Amino acid sequence: MSARSLMFQGTGSDVGKSLLVAGLCRWAKNRGIKVQPFKPQNMSNNAAVAEGNGEVGRAQALQAKACGIQPSVDMNPILLKPETDSGSQIVVQGKMFDRATAREYQKLKPKLLPYVLESFERIKKEADLLLVEGAGSTAEINLRTNDIANMGFAKAVNTPVILIGDIDRGGVIANLVGTKAVLPVDEAQLIKGFVINKFRGDVSLFTSGIQEIEKRTQWQGFGVIPWFQNARKLPAEDAMNLKGELASIRQQLKISVPRLSRIANFDDLDPLKNEPGVNLRIVEPGEPIDSDSDLILIPGSKSTIGDLSFLVEQGWNIDIQAHIRQRKLVLGICGGYQMLGKLVSDPLGIEGNAGTAPGLGLLDVSTKLTSEKAVTKVSGTDIKFGKKITGYEIHIGSTYGPDCARPLVSIRSGKSEGRLDGASSPNGLVLGTYVHGLFIEDEFRHAFLQYCGLEKLSMSSFDLDIETTLDEFSEHLDKNIDVPRLLDLAR
Repeated sequence: MSARSLMFQGTGSDVGKSLLVAGLCRWAKNRGIKVQPFKPQNMSNNAAVAEGNGEVGRAQALQAKACGIQPSVDMNPILLKPETDSGSQIVVQGKMFDRATAREYQKLKPKLLPYVLESFERIKKEADLLLVEGAGSTAEINLRTNDIANMGFAKAVNTPVILIGDIDRGGVIANLVGTKAVLPVDEAQLIKGFVINKFRGDVSLFTSGIQEIEKRTQWQGFGVIPWFQNARKLPAEDAMNLKGELASIRQQLKISVPRLSRIANFDDLDPLKNEPGVNLRIVEPGEPIDSDSDLILIPGSKSTIGDLSFLVEQGWNIDIQAHIRQRKLVLGICGGYQMLGKLVSDPLGIEGNAGTAPGLGLLDVSTKLTSEKAVTKVSGTDIKFGKKITGYEIHIGSTYGPDCARPLVSIRSGKSEGRLDGASSPNGLVLGTYVHGLFIEDEFRHAFLQYCGLEKLSMSSFDLDIETTLDEFSEHLDKNIDVPRLLDLAR
């Protein structure tokens, strides 16, 4: 018997679709319902490694966690990873499939729909309830031809739709009513109701707003979700959600992270951001890196050579050199690790035009980009503290050189033999590794932060914090919207 399904689409990007689906997944899981998430098409450079070493969007990994299961590539069969302003890497069912410009992708979508439907049929056999997430805005009718992300998918599988509007950004009445106005009748009929998200203040003040939307759309209002403050503790899907934390007198350690133009896998920052006593600041383009930073962390990038140039354009290379002269630490992860070396070569033109680029020269290593992509979960220990680490690798290219003789971690993936990864400078101030998720394990995170200068260690547990927050949000939904009536719409 296959699962019932219900789709959640939005009036725009970042209206809270991913988090709402995660919360409803946890609500169903806590009530004994066998539930799974599904997102036909995702666009994000924040990816996770699923079972079988394939890539899925980070949001689907969080939703799978909310269901109490491991993520599967079938939960997100099409993942677009932007590499330039107009082009993306296309990942299909977890594996690299092609590269395309936005215009080329529109022509490619009909070939991708069978993969989407295949994954959907496969995952339907694994659950009683499927909660499906759309992408971007339902009202983007200029992209409607061959659509596989929103109404094109909903029509293909005949699933009912709930529309989500974000009141925090303003104009929610016009967004919902306007969506109804631009949709063809047969598609508008698939929408069975709407939810208002991110409300601040007295919800009763919006009663007349709900009534007006219902009157103008003939859709049923399922309630208003008040602002959920602890949502910031959960991994974000989109880099637009990355924000620096304001310092307070209770925070003892300052970590600065330059916002690269193609920042990727920035969920590396979540365990640090949530750590008591840590002020993690995202340094925006055009701003200097604060001279009082204790640690500069250069994150992953979808375009190492492009972001190397971007980093130098901002003058951040000068700030990093000054930071090291103060004998303070720099850590590069994945693309950030590659940038720390002397040279990055791209002989095959993987990231654009073939060629080489000088690195920051802070590690005596070089990187060669290749067509082979490493995608794997890893576990092991760090070299300095001997603490357990777990994480994953998603990268192209290999890094080699004298400083690799001082690796950061000893890791293994699956049944493979252990290997050493990373590099460090002779003075120990510049560190690099390919391992994402390095800070998830509490003991290593605490030891590393103490090494950086954090004096008062917490007893925080990152994984427990995520689980608790998912439970809290599921009950937040239960309290404020009619979840049983909503899920009864699934068919």
